[in-house]
Amino acid sequence: MIHLEYVVRAHSVQTVPVVCMHCEQPTCAEVCPADAIKRTGDGVVQSARKPRCIACGNCVVACPFGVPEVYADRQIMMKCDMCYDRTSVGKKPMCATVCPSQALFFGTHEQIEQLRPLSAPVNRFQFGQQTITTNVFAMTPRALASRTPYVDVTAAIDERTHNRAVSLKVLADPYSDVEV
Repeated sequence: MIHLEYVVRAHSVQTVPVVCMHCEQPTCAEVCPADAIKRTGDGVVQSARKPRCIACGNCVVACPFGVPEVYADRQIMMKCDMCYDRTSVGKKPMCATVCPSQALFFGTHEQIEQLRPLSAPVNRFQFGQQTITTNVFAMTPRALASRTPYVDVTAAIDERTHNRAVSLKVLADPYSDVEV
């Protein structure tokens, strides 16, 4: 399960998907007093286990990426678990399967290198003095990634947007191997 945040809802229907970064040391799980959030052996941080979750919201406050959401009506925290029912049997997560722009991608380093040759995958994020390493990679310009092997999240807070052209390499049929 992923959720969408509206960029500027009053002026646009543009959205940004909020996907779990599946941290190597997930703070959401570390602060859970009920031990309801587990990380699988292959690195997927799961949604809270229903019998254990007390819907306290500690995970929501602790996650630096703003991913977990507590649903008070159901008394549970839910978040992206990388469609574990699909990925554990070799299928792609649903978000990456249906993303029309391929902004969400699930595959190997070799596949993403072919798809985005001017970018480099980065999975380290700097929040002030804390560095968080994740199992999900963000694509950054290759020249930038070679100078700084992490994304400095807090440095970008006051950054102004730049007008820039974006070009995407369009594949012939990105959904030819999709299994739904």
